[in-house]
Amino acid sequence: MADLDSIFSDDWGEDHRSGIVAVVGQPNVGKSTLINAILGQKIAIVTSKPQTTRQRQLGIYTSDDAQILFVDTPGIHKPQTRLGAYMLGVARGALRDADAILWLLDASRAPNEADRRIADLLRQLAANKPIVLALNKSDLLDDDADPSEHFALCDYQCALKTSATKKQGIDQLLEALLPLLPLGPRYYPAEQASDANLRFLAAELIREKVIEHTSDEIPYTVAVEITRFREGAQRTQIEATIFVERDSQKGIIIGKRGAMIKRLGSAARSDLQSLLEVSVRLDLRVKLLRNWRSNEAFMRRLGYASPKRKGD
Repeated sequence: MADLDSIFSDDWGEDHRSGIVAVVGQPNVGKSTLINAILGQKIAIVTSKPQTTRQRQLGIYTSDDAQILFVDTPGIHKPQTRLGAYMLGVARGALRDADAILWLLDASRAPNEADRRIADLLRQLAANKPIVLALNKSDLLDDDADPSEHFALCDYQCALKTSATKKQGIDQLLEALLPLLPLGPRYYPAEQASDANLRFLAAELIREKVIEHTSDEIPYTVAVEITRFREGAQRTQIEATIFVERDSQKGIIIGKRGAMIKRLGSAARSDLQSLLEVSVRLDLRVKLLRNWRSNEAFMRRLGYASPKRKGD
């Protein structure tokens, strides 16, 4: 994220607002989908599997009178590995740094123990910060559905219904968040939608395709490292390594006679060409690294590690 002590642009009036909104919720509640819908473009990978987001991802929404920095956090869950602990630490850090909290809840079911743990975490780390409740997946509800159990989870500034997949409730959500942010300038150019670099986005797009096209055991044990990224005016060359924890997973990703790895490469190449707006040559390889999710040195190499903060 840009240094908030240095103003990027003077193109703002005295009523201009800007600030950080931490987007929190259980895994697979629709956080990444909602941010993509707000921005009108894809900056975060989206799959049907929970715990897809692993790192802090910044989505930058800019209008004439505001700039909102949406921080897409990993789904808050009870960690089982070092990677899980890192993901929880990312979410906790986002809560501390935020000016306001956007809590997505699954409107199609009653709150559960995991939701109550999030409520406890908000009381610990964001007690004095305004909270907006977004009852997501509201398109699955009957008109007479009673959301009172969701409302009872915390003290909130505003609550509204959204459907990230159908892009419903987006304008109302922005209107609710805007007055909760402090007066301030733009910190990023109006056309910039994310602070992520192209190597990171490329790795995430490849990981998304692995998650989409393979069995349920793969998503949580796959990591992608970009080993070569050579940009050209007409063509970009990308080499990436897909890491898994077991031999059987390596076989699944490669597929019979290499059919799956070709399928993954074709799907990822299509998205990368749309992102980069040039032709892409993509070479994928698969490596076995047992228990990498508990290997602190490897996690740090991939960017899944950060200095511990007091209270984490």
